[in-house]
Amino acid sequence: MNSTEPTILYAVRHGETEWNLAGRQQGHLDSPLTESGIKQAPALADGLLAKGIDVLYSSDLGRALHTSELIGTKIALPVNTDRRLSERHLGTMQGLTKEAFRQQFPGEWADFHSGDPDYCFPGGESARQRYERSVSCVEDLAQRYPGQTVLVVTHGGVLNGLFYKATRIPLSEPRQFSLFNAAINSFSVCGDSWRLESWGDTCHLRGMPTLDDN
Repeated sequence: MNSTEPTILYAVRHGETEWNLAGRQQGHLDSPLTESGIKQAPALADGLLAKGIDVLYSSDLGRALHTSELIGTKIALPVNTDRRLSERHLGTMQGLTKEAFRQQFPGEWADFHSGDPDYCFPGGESARQRYERSVSCVEDLAQRYPGQTVLVVTHGGVLNGLFYKATRIPLSEPRQFSLFNAAINSFSVCGDSWRLESWGDTCHLRGMPTLDDN
């Protein structure tokens, strides 16, 4: 393959989890997929069957890995993991709802809620750190698989960063787009050149409920 050929990247958020339903922040912690989340994964695979996926990569966190394994079984691809596709480490907010975090850590809440991409949770990381590692991962995959089609199963925060990268929106700008569980999003990537091709496709879910990332 010619290294100047763009890589087509399909990027999806994992299936719905128990903590998604409860509004608890997962970060590098985990909770199992719900019954709906388990049903969303094969529906995602159905939506991807015609895309010609050549290789499948996943975050190494359990919720993404479980989703990936269910997809991989149906599209007959092994799952490769890369920890750079993991969600932001939320430090002291992990396991809490945002309201509980606001009440327990009002100063940290104010810093987080300011939208500063360089704000770092105590014991965690900043939005910019997550952005830089996940973008680096995708650009490495594009270099490794030029002219091929790559699927990554990841998290809302990572998808948020990929959208900002492709559309050149500053990280300090508030999000104004969806991050639904099991939606299909696509990009073309060649080196540092990114283009957003599609976003938020949930047709394959056939009316199945799905949650936006809160």
